[in-house]
Amino acid sequence: MKPFKVQLRFYGDLNIFLGSKAGEAVIERRLAEKTSIKDIVESCGVPHSEIDLILIDEQTVGFDHTVADDAKVEVFPVENRGTFQTEQRLQPVRISRFVADGHLGALTRNLRLLGFDVAYDQNADDRQLLEVMTRENRALLTRDRRLLMHAIVQHGCYPRSQNADEQTIEVVRRFDLSELIAPFTRCLRCNAPLEQAAKTNIIDKLEPLTKVYYHQFRRCSGCKQIYWSGSHFPKLQKRIEGIRSRVRGKA
Repeated sequence: MKPFKVQLRFYGDLNIFLGSKAGEAVIERRLAEKTSIKDIVESCGVPHSEIDLILIDEQTVGFDHTVADDAKVEVFPVENRGTFQTEQRLQPVRISRFVADGHLGALTRNLRLLGFDVAYDQNADDRQLLEVMTRENRALLTRDRRLLMHAIVQHGCYPRSQNADEQTIEVVRRFDLSELIAPFTRCLRCNAPLEQAAKTNIIDKLEPLTKVYYHQFRRCSGCKQIYWSGSHFPKLQKRIEGIRSRVRGKA
């Protein structure tokens, strides 16, 4: 087969996977056999989970499209959804169930605080993460881009920031979750839903001052942890409102 050349232009913040500091990045690949566009793109270091639209010679294609001749390829992240009007999007927008790797504990806590279902085991290895993702139909959250390149990964996200609050904003925006935020409805420790708990049913588990000053409680349906609006509550509310404001672009 005659060798051919593929020129790839990456848009938006996909340049962070390419070692490019800013702006669009262009990479050329010389190939000698038919290759799927997914494999070509990922050979440049960009996980397929971060790509929402691919144009080859101005025509939209899927990840399984095979390239066998010279081609010009344009690759767009999810953030560029308004660039082209097409149904050939590669990433779904609204997914609200996740599995996070062991390095994203603070992000996990934040998302649970907002009411989102996030499976998390600090000691889970790659195989276990992929099993949970597949079995429970969750999107994988990780900063390990090689993990996101596994063919089995259908939905995933690589948070750009290393700050937990910034990561939370990224995930909420990426999956269009702002309308689904339901604070204080999920256990921060085990992820199970919280239920209203009558004070009389749990009074023997409360500290003396808590019995006196608080009257509304929730209890985890899983681990039975008890929650109430203690002195930490205003701080959590402020964090939630800050995230909501940032998601709306007001700060």
